[in-house]
Amino acid sequence: MKKEFGKILVAGGAGFIGSHLCNRLVSDGYDVVCVDNLYTSHQDNIKLLLGNPKFTFVHHDVTEPMPVNDVYAIFNLACPASPVHYQKNPIATTKVSVLGTLNLLELAKENKSIYVQASTSEIYGEPLVHPQVEVYYGNVNPVGIRSCYDEGKRCAESLCMDYYRMYGIPVKIVRIFNTYGPKMRENDGRVVTNFIMQALLGKDITLYGDGNQTRSFQYVDDLVEALVRILDTDSDFVGPVNIGNPHEISVKELADKIIHLTHSNSGMVFRPLPQNDPIRRCPDISLAHQMLGGWFPKVNLDVGLMKTIEYCKRTYL
Repeated sequence: MKKEFGKILVAGGAGFIGSHLCNRLVSDGYDVVCVDNLYTSHQDNIKLLLGNPKFTFVHHDVTEPMPVNDVYAIFNLACPASPVHYQKNPIATTKVSVLGTLNLLELAKENKSIYVQASTSEIYGEPLVHPQVEVYYGNVNPVGIRSCYDEGKRCAESLCMDYYRMYGIPVKIVRIFNTYGPKMRENDGRVVTNFIMQALLGKDITLYGDGNQTRSFQYVDDLVEALVRILDTDSDFVGPVNIGNPHEISVKELADKIIHLTHSNSGMVFRPLPQNDPIRRCPDISLAHQMLGGWFPKVNLDVGLMKTIEYCKRTYL
């Protein structure tokens, strides 16, 4: 049940997912403090909220402590999430995953806040179990070019569980699978925006490997619904819990679909597969369905892609 006092802090709140979450929380009647250093995000994502008395933006890096009082809940979404961005400065990526999480957990301890950690499907690495279930420990390269993000997020989960066990912090760990939608940056290196922008510009679609590697794509509104619902779960439900769409599709099928939806004449070119890029990725969401009031992603892929395509047309062309 929504608490009538206090506020919700969203770290990384000006980012793609964070801005959608801020908008939903304000719409639901919460007072929201959005904290972001704007490293990979932009204030344009939250411009419609800036004049709202229930919304406050704070330009701040979570690797530095930030005292905030009367915080009912904290969502930690503060971390570069695409390989282009998190590999640009891998040390900074590790710092925000570890030090940022530590600082926000300390804030949760001081305020007795609900703490929601945005973890990732990258926890599973190149999975040997398919679809991925939460009890699977993963198959992650600790010294690869993606390890700053993968291992940073794994360490963050460890910190969350230690704060739960030592201090009783009501932690909620959500492992987010591929998410797409409006407000994604056109140059963020994610497969959906890459394909959409190449198709809209009439460029060849770039695929890595043979294009048969699979992903599962959830529309951002479905993810936000799950994040809001997790606030109402019992204090002893900490997760981790997978949040994603269990519909699996190959990258080549996605490219074909986007070419069709954009009416593009783009062809396809193939490049070598990047190091440690997973071949298969698909969540088992049985736990989310059980614990989040029957939650299940509702937005059809074609519908979500068209909304994202229209956003890219309006914003980047």
